[in-house]
Amino acid sequence: MSKIAVIGAGAWGTGLAIVLGRKGVHEVCLWAREREVRESISVKKVNELFLPGQTVPENLSVTGELAEALRHAEIVVSVMPSQHCRSLFQQMVSNLKPDTLIVSATKGLEETSLLRMTQVISETVESRGFKPRLGALSGPSFAAEVARGDPTAVAIASNDNELAERVQREFSDPRFRIYRNDDVIGVELGGALKNVIAIAAGVCHGLDFGHNSIAALITRGLAEVTRLAVACGGRQETMSGLAGLGDLVLTCTGDLSRNRSVGVELGRGRKLADIVTGMHGSVAEGIFTTNAAIGLARARSIEMPITEQMYAILHNDKSPRDAIHELMTRRATRES
Repeated sequence: MSKIAVIGAGAWGTGLAIVLGRKGVHEVCLWAREREVRESISVKKVNELFLPGQTVPENLSVTGELAEALRHAEIVVSVMPSQHCRSLFQQMVSNLKPDTLIVSATKGLEETSLLRMTQVISETVESRGFKPRLGALSGPSFAAEVARGDPTAVAIASNDNELAERVQREFSDPRFRIYRNDDVIGVELGGALKNVIAIAAGVCHGLDFGHNSIAALITRGLAEVTRLAVACGGRQETMSGLAGLGDLVLTCTGDLSRNRSVGVELGRGRKLADIVTGMHGSVAEGIFTTNAAIGLARARSIEMPITEQMYAILHNDKSPRDAIHELMTRRATRES
């Protein structure tokens, strides 16, 4: 049996742990920061705080000790919020081995450095003396649907083909299909930047706009996400794949999207601070990613009008209606 450690017991981390555990061929250890999550999983076999209604397999254990979770782990899946990635890997690095495979499943960017998660992990562990074997997992995947076994397809991106093939083999089952990709930049940026557009989609819903508006937003959102991803070294075709268009459509249209839900409440006139307080510990990565995306775009002189307006709504208290009006009355231009 492969020993797999999943670091982060939010909805997505728990969902992935369920996928890995239900195959019955892995020893899965889930690290959870919250005591109530650990108790809920240990006693009731359910993460009632972040993924209620989804039973975890019997071969899944839970711990609050990083060293215990990482002991003998062959594969480490990091699913913590993006802003905690660096500090957690600083704590984890002494328990990692050079041949440990690390799979980042966090869809976000570090707000202060503007780095992707695999960059944050590399920077952190390389400072301690070894080069990690890294991949990034992303694609259209609501945790609740993955956990209950709805057919799902995602991508594993890595420049280490042996890692990608092993992750594809170890994680896949008849309900969870993985495709290999060597465009780590594109896959990570697609997974992170779509959250910004999902907030905008939620704003449109909160303002009671119809399907025309959402279709236009998704299409133009994909255009600006692609511009930035390509400028950062990603490939355009990746943005038409699972981690790009696939995840974008899901998060812009699905009611299970936390980022879209934030946008809905903003469109209805609620303040960001009140919305975040009501999320009870869940994280909408798009709030942080908006800041990082603006930084990346300005550094590369990339035009991202939707992202600029979301930043103004989130951080400058701009009226959502005013933001949409500005988008619709921008200088006329070519589609591509």
